[in-house]
Amino acid sequence: MRVLVTVASRHGATKEMGDVVAEVLREAGHVVDVVEPDDVDRVMPYDAVVLGSAVYVGRLSASLRDLVVRQGAHLRLRPVWLFWSGPVGANPATSEPDDVQAMVEATGAREARCFVGALDKASLSLSERALVALVRAQDGDYRDLDAVRAWAVGVAAELQTAA
Repeated sequence: MRVLVTVASRHGATKEMGDVVAEVLREAGHVVDVVEPDDVDRVMPYDAVVLGSAVYVGRLSASLRDLVVRQGAHLRLRPVWLFWSGPVGANPATSEPDDVQAMVEATGAREARCFVGALDKASLSLSERALVALVRAQDGDYRDLDAVRAWAVGVAAELQTAA
């Protein structure tokens, strides 16, 4: 199957998660294109889509939301999975972003999954540092790429069944 993996990631940590998903899908024999949401013109050439986003101020990235607005009707015609990263720290609060349920409904996503993320305060802009200070987010890489890989193996298995 031909699969689109499109991930909105401002500083690269969530994109790396998307790269892990793409790698697992390729290992399972799928043809995978990794394209940023703003660069996706059409989803029609793909048999399945994996959407990913970092969370900013309790919402998924605007570029991913825009993609769903542009291509929602076409996304609903194929299997879609959604993941996001955002909570950080040793014991992160994993509340669902405000717009996840709307994205699931708009795309017909089979699953929406949260993964713990990473935060490098040194790479943030002044306004981003101010927001991070308000929520007292902990600096560091808390990602569990093995969990991302395991989730992607499940996606690959569902694609094999669908094929």
